[in-house]
Amino acid sequence: MPRVPGPSPRVQPRDAGPPPLLSVVFWVVLAATALTYAVHAGTSPGPSIARITVFGANVALVGALWLVLPWRRTRGWRGPAAVVFLVATFTLGPAGSDEIHQLLPLISIANLAFVYGMRTAAVIVGCLCCGLFLSVVKVYGRGVLDAVAQTVPLVVFAAFVLGMTSAVLEARRRREEAQRLLARIRELTVAQERARMGAEMHDSVGHHLTVIKMGLENAERFRHRRPDAAWDEVRQAKDLTRQALADARRWARALRPLALDGHVGSAALQQLAASFDGTGLKVSFEVSGEELPLEPDVELVLYRVLQEGLANAVRHSGARRVRGGLAFHDDRVVLTVTDDGGGRDREAHGGFGLGSLAERARAVGGALTTGDRPGGGFEVRAELPVHPGAAP
Repeated sequence: MPRVPGPSPRVQPRDAGPPPLLSVVFWVVLAATALTYAVHAGTSPGPSIARITVFGANVALVGALWLVLPWRRTRGWRGPAAVVFLVATFTLGPAGSDEIHQLLPLISIANLAFVYGMRTAAVIVGCLCCGLFLSVVKVYGRGVLDAVAQTVPLVVFAAFVLGMTSAVLEARRRREEAQRLLARIRELTVAQERARMGAEMHDSVGHHLTVIKMGLENAERFRHRRPDAAWDEVRQAKDLTRQALADARRWARALRPLALDGHVGSAALQQLAASFDGTGLKVSFEVSGEELPLEPDVELVLYRVLQEGLANAVRHSGARRVRGGLAFHDDRVVLTVTDDGGGRDREAHGGFGLGSLAERARAVGGALTTGDRPGGGFEVRAELPVHPGAAP
């Protein structure tokens, strides 16, 4: 029995950096801040050389930190860079930016939430607001009302930014969780498919090997008293060995991945159909209509439908010819697999393969139908949307 794969190891997502639009806003505001200060510095009386140097260094520090800021939880020196960036954006005001820079501290608050989480960001912002309040009162010697007037807008805007950031973080968390669940579902689907194939391989090849063993044991018993019967058993064992080998090769082909020798789409299906040559079937495959790019889930269902239709023709129908057809339409693709055998095997057990494929077809918004053909033989027909979720 194939081992069901365990949970995939959680890989830390790559830090993709800030959203492009946010980067544009940052650089525009930083450039406007520097340009405004330069204009004021050219007036008379302008700031001293020392103040100009401090402001220029502050602007350069903010720009340099932006290039290395992390946007996910991280370890190492890049994490503290978010706190330094927050302080650097706030000090642009005392350095003389004339309030043009005020959007930059809000961006830095959002960055803090991305890197440290909402609680830590809220604590840091709270400490910063307290520091601003005290600096207005103690350093600049203004009254409490002035300090409140300076602090309250920061608190309001910071709360707004943290709320928006919280929504973005929750959306990111849910997306990553959905991606992990999707990967887990795919792993379980592969495990289920391999378990089914393993059971069917045991039934087919195992049955042949059991009969071969019994035949050889009979030949051993008959070799002296009934040598002709013994040789009959040996010949039958040889025939069964060839059948078992053909079954083993067929299952080895069935376990091959979707992309056969680098082929996908109709090329992969044609390659799969050609791989059944040598099983006693004459297999043909045709493609009609203008081929459209298919989603991976749709392509996988088509591949498995053709695979199951060909395997059933070999196992149950007694067919000599099998014809596969792939037809592309505007918004859907239709795959048919027909044979000239005896139709549905009424005594065949299981049927799990086609039933599972019908569920897969419904999962991508399509349908799978099977049944005897009016003129004889059996047909499997899958009609799927080009894009999953669309009605065929």
